[in-house]
Amino acid sequence: MPAQLILASASPRRQELLDQIQVNYTVYPVDIDETPLPGEAPLAYVQRLAAGKSAACAAQLGGGIPILAADTAVVLDTLIIGKPKDKDDALAILRLLSGKTHQVYTAISLRGREHGQAVSVTEVTFRPLTEREIDAYWQTGEPQDKAGSYAIQGRGGLFVASIAGSFSGVVGLPLFETGQLLAEQGIDIF
Repeated sequence: MPAQLILASASPRRQELLDQIQVNYTVYPVDIDETPLPGEAPLAYVQRLAAGKSAACAAQLGGGIPILAADTAVVLDTLIIGKPKDKDDALAILRLLSGKTHQVYTAISLRGREHGQAVSVTEVTFRPLTEREIDAYWQTGEPQDKAGSYAIQGRGGLFVASIAGSFSGVVGLPLFETGQLLAEQGIDIF
């Protein structure tokens, strides 16, 4: 079956979520500067990056089938927490999230006949973490390329006391919002 869209991301998690809802896609990752702008609010940040990724992909590929891009950020208060730079950064992030509630913002951008965007915001509460757990978790390799230094769908899920919102949004692609955008573009998943 031919691709229904282009996924402007190399994220295996986003690919797994699209596979879960049985959407046919082609992967075409793009690289843009993900540095937050001075004073940029978390919502504006993830929306800008998702739209920037889909626009960059459209510019490289031209017209054709719809392009889906997404961006996820972990936010504590107003602090935007991205992927860790190294071990020390990951450990500091996990210490920061320990015993607290943070938000996970995931923005989606779908460019086709029109440009549609949606955002999922999920509250995630971590239980208090010990230094031994934080260090052992780093040793698993799981935190290395994850926003907030954890994977809720992996062993990092052991740290999550509760969530309010979209589990798939925390993973990296909120399926409810994605389904709505796909339907608006005429992509039927049933």
